[in-house]
Amino acid sequence: MQKELITEKSSETQKLGEKMAKKMKGGEVVCLSGDLGAGKTTFAQGFLRGLGAEGPFVSPTFLIMKQYKIGRKKPFREIYHIDAYRVNAQNIIDLGWEEIVKNKNNIIIIEWAEKISEIIPQSALEVEFEWLDKNKRKIRFKNFKFLK
Repeated sequence: MQKELITEKSSETQKLGEKMAKKMKGGEVVCLSGDLGAGKTTFAQGFLRGLGAEGPFVSPTFLIMKQYKIGRKKPFREIYHIDAYRVNAQNIIDLGWEEIVKNKNNIIIIEWAEKISEIIPQSALEVEFEWLDKNKRKIRFKNFKFLK
């Protein structure tokens, strides 16, 4: 199922990420794609907050991958936030991708997922961001079965 929404403030984009995170059960891979400045990191910040991760939430552009542990009772234990802008699929595989992705106690959110598409599972949830103007974003959700 595909759904399309428009946000007009970064706080709306964050709240949307937070709302979507509350639907996660564990084992999901959430792929964020779109142009630079389109809202991927802003959405990820809300998403991480909604999952119960502790901030600060910044894109792991230079770290490549940031890991958050969840202390509260959740159906998942760890969140991996990956920024694939400066890397290729082999770089992510070398960071332990195969173990991370097969563990159903993990949730993975990937910015610039299109750059490592060959290792993304077909079941991944896709969120595409389109920059419309300074504050306005068009956000498309694909494969989110819980959207109506």
